[in-house]
Amino acid sequence: MIVQQIFNGLTLGMSYALIAVGYSMVFGILRLVNFSHGAIYAFGANIVLLLVSLELGILPAILLGILFTGILGIVIDKLALEPLRKQNAASITSLITTIGISNIITNLLIAFLGSQKKSFPTLFPDGSITILNFQITYTQLGMFVVSLLLLVALMLIVNKTTLGLAMRASETNIKAAKLMGVNVNFVISFTFFLGGVSAAIAGALISSYYSMAYPNMGYMSGLKAFSAAVLGGIGSLPGAIIGGLTVGISESLAATFFGSEFRDSVAFVILIIVLLIRPRGFFGKKEIKKL
Repeated sequence: MIVQQIFNGLTLGMSYALIAVGYSMVFGILRLVNFSHGAIYAFGANIVLLLVSLELGILPAILLGILFTGILGIVIDKLALEPLRKQNAASITSLITTIGISNIITNLLIAFLGSQKKSFPTLFPDGSITILNFQITYTQLGMFVVSLLLLVALMLIVNKTTLGLAMRASETNIKAAKLMGVNVNFVISFTFFLGGVSAAIAGALISSYYSMAYPNMGYMSGLKAFSAAVLGGIGSLPGAIIGGLTVGISESLAATFFGSEFRDSVAFVILIIVLLIRPRGFFGKKEIKKL
């Protein structure tokens, strides 16, 4: 039973990792925790459901939902955060702004779509396969494979492309990157776009897994993904993946052995324990500050 729950947790953890990479990428460049990311995740899931209800077909709805959510990330940066950067506003100002944006997105979703939970279509066929006497549903297998492929794609973009090189340069030193001709504002907007894309995909996968979507779904999932990013070492993409898997597995085991009422809290208990032992998380690097 333990191994079966670990399989279940790996599936859910990969989706949390997709949300967590959005936190890590933005923090890596701006040293900013984007607390609107959970609401962006909820927007992605709900916009896909809305497009499905318009009978566009599940695949076109998902692709358009991903595009719209990525654009939402860019809009948030251009309208709210870039003006603050130009004014050299304090980090706390940007952080509070992202909290406000989160509430605005959630309330707009409630105003236009309603607050009730709605049925989300299944993205994968029914049925299961047996591997070493363990049952794995096609939904779990599909979620794991899709999440893995997308996380690999994100890693390749960041580490193997010219734009990824600009992202890593901006992460290391924004001022030096500007002096070397890097369009930092474009890099930041692209980072928000990638974060929105990954959040929308995670939203569709998790909504399909639970067969429902609703405007407030981003609150707890966003906190769990944030804890996953911090657990792995916020700013590190491999750390976000390991953190997401840790949160997913711990959540699945807690629901099995302690009851479903404990599934949300166990991730934060593990986060506190790990940070007491290793404050920078699994893959976090110690920053050198010039005094």
